[in-house]
Amino acid sequence: MTALPTPDYAKNIRLIGHSDQGGRPDALQVMVHRGFAYVAHPWSQGFSIIDVRDPKNPGETVFVPAPPNTWTIHLQTHDDLLLVIHARDLFADAAFAVDEKVYYTKSVGETVGTAGGAKTARNWSAGMAIYDISKPTQPRQIGFFPVEGVGIHRIWYVGGRYAYVSALVDGYSDYIFMIVDLQDPTKPVEAGRWWIPGMHLAGGEHATWGEGRRYALHHSLVEGDTAYACWRDGGLTILDIADKSAPKLITHKNWSPPFGGGTHSPLPLPKRDLLVVADEAVLDHEEDGRKRTWIFDIKDKANPISIATLPTPAEADYTAKGGHFGPHNLHENRPGSFVSDTLIFATYQNAGVRVFDISNPFEPKETGALVPAAPERMVDKRGNRPRVIQSADLFVDANGIIYSTDYNAGLAIMEYEG
Repeated sequence: MTALPTPDYAKNIRLIGHSDQGGRPDALQVMVHRGFAYVAHPWSQGFSIIDVRDPKNPGETVFVPAPPNTWTIHLQTHDDLLLVIHARDLFADAAFAVDEKVYYTKSVGETVGTAGGAKTARNWSAGMAIYDISKPTQPRQIGFFPVEGVGIHRIWYVGGRYAYVSALVDGYSDYIFMIVDLQDPTKPVEAGRWWIPGMHLAGGEHATWGEGRRYALHHSLVEGDTAYACWRDGGLTILDIADKSAPKLITHKNWSPPFGGGTHSPLPLPKRDLLVVADEAVLDHEEDGRKRTWIFDIKDKANPISIATLPTPAEADYTAKGGHFGPHNLHENRPGSFVSDTLIFATYQNAGVRVFDISNPFEPKETGALVPAAPERMVDKRGNRPRVIQSADLFVDANGIIYSTDYNAGLAIMEYEG
């Protein structure tokens, strides 16, 4: 075993393993399933499967390439199925390659010219690929859900008949909520869709939220017949999805303005009638303002009340460090993983991985942190990006082992000691 990179900072979390992911150290979403980590690459154009049955000594890595001009940056695992998004590789697109503000502050459908509804020539794959992973290192594609447009951004699937995706379809300004019927996973079909009024430009709607704001579904988490959906600058919606063909709005809440938008990651805690929502930091040096993770009381789903925010890391000047500082993703309490309604695990980009105790939801406390070392080399193909950690996603397995990805620094494997 090679020496582990020394973290920049650690409190109650210990680094126990590391993988360069077969020489492709860039990753966004990670799932750990039956002893294998499935990581989705933003720059290496594909996804990898890593043997982590011994988390201190990660083993063989299998790489599955993406189709040309396509990114596969998010994925989901459950039982024998792996679902992988297909979308236009936007970070390779000239419209987004120079200034990341363009991606985060303008509707993607308008930027790339798909919002008008006219079908355009497409040299990328758009939709969701479905794999049989009964043999974990030999994924076999068995189905594909196509969409006409840019593609799918993220998926929520924890088994059963339905998957819930964010999809950018021709005629819409940006990603909308869509339900996919997987009764036959070899032939998936759309079951229903919902969007914020003003997004269906080809249908005659018009945006009311003004320039410099991006209304787009990042993703939703579903509990029972309720979907909790985050819409970047469009805030939060809670949807009744009992009728999959016709989702209904329960409430739409947006705190931008006065806060800076970027609403990104929901985590319902139904046993406690709580909802955790993270706003993503999307620009360097907090140029988009200080982003926070909110705790809502949702005893009345039609009237969620913000009761606290999680503490902001303060042991170093992360604003000046470079790159993005602030919330990104949350561990999502998936079935079969570590599930808690009092411990919140989060990535904080250049401030690494954080753990918060919300036993008292009015006074949340940080109880653990680990900031991985800077990447040895940059894989990010965008120019002028700083060589700093940008912890992107994390997954906590049933044994409490934390797996965290980075845009450039490989898979960090950690143990929480709080």
